[in-house]
Amino acid sequence: MKYLTLLLLFPGLVYAQQDSNPPMEGFNADDSHPQAIEIADQVMASMGGRAAWDNARYLSWTIFGEDHVWDKWTGRFRWQGDSTVVLMNIHTMEGRAFKDGNEITPADELLAGAYRDWINAGYWLLMPYKLKDSGVTLGYKGEETMANGHEAHVLTLRFDGVGLTPDNGYDVYVNKELNLVEQWSYYADADADEQPRFTTTWEGYESYGGIMLADTRAVVNSESNVRRVSNLGVYSDLPDSVFEDSNQISLASLTETSTY
Repeated sequence: MKYLTLLLLFPGLVYAQQDSNPPMEGFNADDSHPQAIEIADQVMASMGGRAAWDNARYLSWTIFGEDHVWDKWTGRFRWQGDSTVVLMNIHTMEGRAFKDGNEITPADELLAGAYRDWINAGYWLLMPYKLKDSGVTLGYKGEETMANGHEAHVLTLRFDGVGLTPDNGYDVYVNKELNLVEQWSYYADADADEQPRFTTTWEGYESYGGIMLADTRAVVNSESNVRRVSNLGVYSDLPDSVFEDSNQISLASLTETSTY
């Protein structure tokens, strides 16, 4: 909360601290709106900065009842759901799957499912860091008032042949004062859908290992439909056993015993 207070009192701090935020190879800069690109860079700065994001090696989170631990530098990935554990590398798609500690073969279907979940669950956690990803075209839709009453710049995210669902699209609402994403709207078919399939908040920002993460997604106009992200952690070091142990592990114990 201290960081948010500083942003409110000294909004110029963002620009003074903003570091280089080069796009990923394949980002569609030519067709992206210049103001949207500038706002995306301001978001990265407010989230901790590009250097902090690049230096954040290990991340853990639980969402939709499934656990994730990701080595962002090497691609090692641990997925846990119920009694199933998948240990894989998201770059090579090689790995192993286990149920109750017993190996499942062949594991192709479970590896593919864990990879899909890495993409989906990772986007629900890390979307603000991926505004200039490969295949993304950023548009600027204008200014709107969000469900929380704050004024926002609205960016559009469209994808060109990347990801598992390239027809998807998003409207991303960036708080004009804090330069933080506080709301998004999802379109299953960005070209055909006139209205979003859902709109949720992004709230509960805290700093983890130098980067900002939000733990709450509340569906707008639905008091009961709230998705929470738990077991959030960012670490500089984790034991190899996290990516090798075929038995269930407690992500809560990681957040208690490992530090950035």
